[in-house]
Parts: sequence; C-alpha cells; structure tokens
Amino acid sequence: MQARAAESQVVGDRQTVPVTADGPTKRVAAVIPSAPSVRGVTDTEIVFGMAAAFSGSAKELGRQMKLGVESAFSATNAAGGINGRQLRLVAIDDGYEPSRTVDAMKQLFEKDQVFGIIGNVGTPTAMVALPYALERKMLFFGAFTGAGLLRRDPPDRYVFNYRASYAEETDAVVRYLVRVRRLRPEQIAVFAQEDGYGDSGFVGVTKAVRALRGGNAAPVLRFNYKRNTVDVDDAVTRLRQQKGAIKAVVMVPTYRAAAKFIEKTRDLYPGMIYTNVSFVGSTALADELMLLGRKYAEGVIVTQVVPAIEGYSSLVLDYKASLAKNFPGEVPDYVSLEGYVTGNLLAEGVRRAGAQLDTEKLVDALETVRDFDPGLGTPLTFGRTEHQASHKVWGTQLDKAGRYQPIDLQ
Repeated sequence: MQARAAESQVVGDRQTVPVTADGPTKRVAAVIPSAPSVRGVTDTEIVFGMAAAFSGSAKELGRQMKLGVESAFSATNAAGGINGRQLRLVAIDDGYEPSRTVDAMKQLFEKDQVFGIIGNVGTPTAMVALPYALERKMLFFGAFTGAGLLRRDPPDRYVFNYRASYAEETDAVVRYLVRVRRLRPEQIAVFAQEDGYGDSGFVGVTKAVRALRGGNAAPVLRFNYKRNTVDVDDAVTRLRQQKGAIKAVVMVPTYRAAAKFIEKTRDLYPGMIYTNVSFVGSTALADELMLLGRKYAEGVIVTQVVPAIEGYSSLVLDYKASLAKNFPGEVPDYVSLEGYVTGNLLAEGVRRAGAQLDTEKLVDALETVRDFDPGLGTPLTFGRTEHQASHKVWGTQLDKAGRYQPIDLQ
C-alpha cells in the first residue's frame, strides 16, 4: 500500500517528524536544537558588569563612572534598545583594593552571569581583574585607567579602551610645562600613588622628559603616598629637601590625596604648578580644594580625556540631558562623562554585532568601528591592531571660583 503523505507538527519545543511505512503513518518526537545560550544575553536584555570603588577614599570615581555608563544605557534603552534588548549594568564594590577585586569579578561572572565587563575603575585593581577576564575570554571594555597593561602591542583580543593613556596624558603635560611654561625638565617632579597606577604615570613622565632631553636626562624625582590614604607627609618632606629646585609637580593620585598634598605645600611654594592626570576625579578634587579655600584651587591643572563639561558639543548636551533625566540632581562630572562616552561606544559595537550576539561577534564588530564621532569632535577608531579608540588629551585649569577652564596644551 502506498504510504500516505504526512505533515510535520510543532508541539511545544519539539517537532513531530512523520515516518512513513507499509501502514498508517507513525510520528516520533525529535527535539529541534536551539541556538546555544550566551551568558548574560536573553531575548530581552544584555547584562554587563562593573567592579569599582563604591566605598573608601576613591568612591566618587566608581560612583561617577557608574552614573555615566547607566546614563548611556538608559538613553539607548529609551530609544528602543538594540535588537529588542535592553542594556543593564550590575556594579560590585571592590573598594579600590585589589584583594577584593577577584571576589567582585567572581560574583559578576558566576552569580550575576554578566556578558562582559565595562568601566572597571583603577590600575591596581585591573592588574587582578584583567587576567581573570582574559582567562574566560570575557570582554573587558572601557576601563577607567590609562595604564599600559591594558594597551599591549598587539592588543589583547578581548580588551578595548576608550581613553587616552597615562603616557599620552603625561607626555602632553610635560611638553606643556617645558614649551609653554618654560620650565627646565629637571624642575619637574612627580607625586604618585605607590602602586601600578602611580608607576604608569611616573613612567610616562620619565619617557617624556627623556624625549625632550634627547635621551639624556637625570632621574625624575618621585614622591609617593600609599593607596587609599591621605598620608602625604613623607612626600612633603622630600619636596622640602629640594630647597625650591622644583617648580612643577605632575600628580598621579586620587582626589583626596591630591588635595592634601596641595594643602600642605601651597603656602610653602606659592608659585608651584600642580598638574593631575584625569583619573584624579576632577569634580571631587575641585570640591576638596574649594573647601580649603580659593588659593588652593586656583591654577591647578587637570588633563582630561573628554571635552569640557561646560561646553556645548552635541555629545556633552546629550550627556547632560540623559544625566538630568535619569539621575535628577546629579552634577555633570568629567568621570561620568567618560562613562557616558564609554557606554555609547560599547552600544555602537553591540548594534554592529547583530541580533545573534556573542563575544566573538562583538569583538569582530568593534574592530569595524572607524572614524566614529558621537559628537566628541574627535573620531573614534578601533581595528585589529588598535584597541584604543581615542588618543586625544584636553587641558583644563581651575579658576578662583573652582571651575575648570580649557587651556591649550600646545
């Protein structure tokens, strides 16, 4: 007898497949293989993680970075998300202490099941978090640090940076001090945190000085303090031993230690030029200095990796609008602006990766970003051998009212 034609039928997540024989058609159930699940990705959301300081002396840095990333994610979500998915951030406190960072990363990976990492804060903590992420081939995106360990040549496949490096920031400010302020390289010293963060800034200053001196330069003086403290007395003592030979201090601290150092040296050296790298936390530093008095704030320089928050570029205006909508009462800040740029840059990569998202597709998509300008005024570019989007450094200087004014570093 001729076999009867049969139709397949879907039952739940199974499909019954017809089997013909010399008799009535029989049906057997066969499971249709579904797309493999991707950690942190569902039909409705993509979950990213952040390990940062939300307690301790550097807590404003973590808080502001989180505000910026969440403002960017909220703006993306309000516009419909990406391929029907909302972006969500899970943030864990590591207190800016490497000893706590591994536990924070484990919680994000094992418990919270995040897709990737965005906006981790700090160099000493990155020295722990980065190997953890790389061992698991997890995206490590837009960390709030300019350290060289995140900028290897060739770059680590899963590591992407938005910001200029500490080497670029310190090179720009050393050249400014020598060429614009007319100082001699030997009149420049470094006040730095005693860890990988301070080391990165110090190396940058040393390289810049050597470049200006044709490779022949005396060692750069370095004054240290311990992380998560404001114990700067030893640094002040060592500066005083120089008997006025130092005219500028390039500072690689966090905001409270920076303010304490300036407080204890400003009256001794009224003409001293103080400069800070962007990680210091610009708004928090200005607030600390203004509490001490105008003379402590006026003239202090901070190099930035984003444009002036007092400006009117389209990106700054978008950032302020999203911050005001999602976090009413929060004051615009350079750190949260960096977080906002970082969040938007990651969102652009997710868009390009398409609906079938996984880490490898996202990495490939990020490497297609060329001359992307979200309104910064400087194009952002990634590639197979370029995992740092921006190399731009802006100069700012506090006025007597405690507001940052742009300065030309050239």
